[in-house]
Amino acid sequence: MAELVYRPVVGAALTLFKALDLKIDTQGSENIPRTGGAVLVSNHISYLDFIFTGLAALPQKRLVRFMAKDSVFKHKVSGPLMRGMKHIPVDRTAGEHAYKHALESLRAGEIIGVFPEATISQSFTLKSFKTGAARLAQEAGVPLIPMALWGTQRVWTKGRPRNFKRSHIPVTIRVGEPLEAPADQYAGAITRRLRERVQELLEAAQRAYPVRPKDANDTWWVPAHLGGTAPTPAQVKEAG
Repeated sequence: MAELVYRPVVGAALTLFKALDLKIDTQGSENIPRTGGAVLVSNHISYLDFIFTGLAALPQKRLVRFMAKDSVFKHKVSGPLMRGMKHIPVDRTAGEHAYKHALESLRAGEIIGVFPEATISQSFTLKSFKTGAARLAQEAGVPLIPMALWGTQRVWTKGRPRNFKRSHIPVTIRVGEPLEAPADQYAGAITRRLRERVQELLEAAQRAYPVRPKDANDTWWVPAHLGGTAPTPAQVKEAG
């Protein structure tokens, strides 16, 4: 039933990306298992990250069910689509139901997509990771699949107008090898290793990115530590 909604939405997204002439470079999709449950974990720099994360699983013929804040499910446009694709709403004041839903889906052989930073990183660097992804993988007995996105912030991110012009923006996607989550290990330690893997993939994606800022007015999407004018994590925190 869900695929009656999910696949047309994927098709529409691919049509949009083709119209925008986005240059999508994906490597490592073979690390996503063709069968069985897994927790797919990505950095979060754009409102469209769930779409690009899902695209990474398509070569393996897998559909990803994402955990997303419940306000997205209440929107008059996105709500019916999110429910139809069987994504999982998360009420941040009472997340037990979402956790149980995700756990049942993993045990049923689904891939669950998680952004462990919880919100978009406005510095475009990795924030701290919550332990939920690791705990889900431990309890369900499935692997964690780390991945990283780069360039999606140039299409549509927090605090910036969306760029839905034919802009030829490159998007780089890197998927890493599975990380086991043994039940007898501390979830915090697994989460630290997971974050290190995502950081490595993010740096690889940044090195592979085929363009640099055109001029001094085009450095907003580059992190401060790489010479750009994106706010530092400290500045983002101070701004509240």
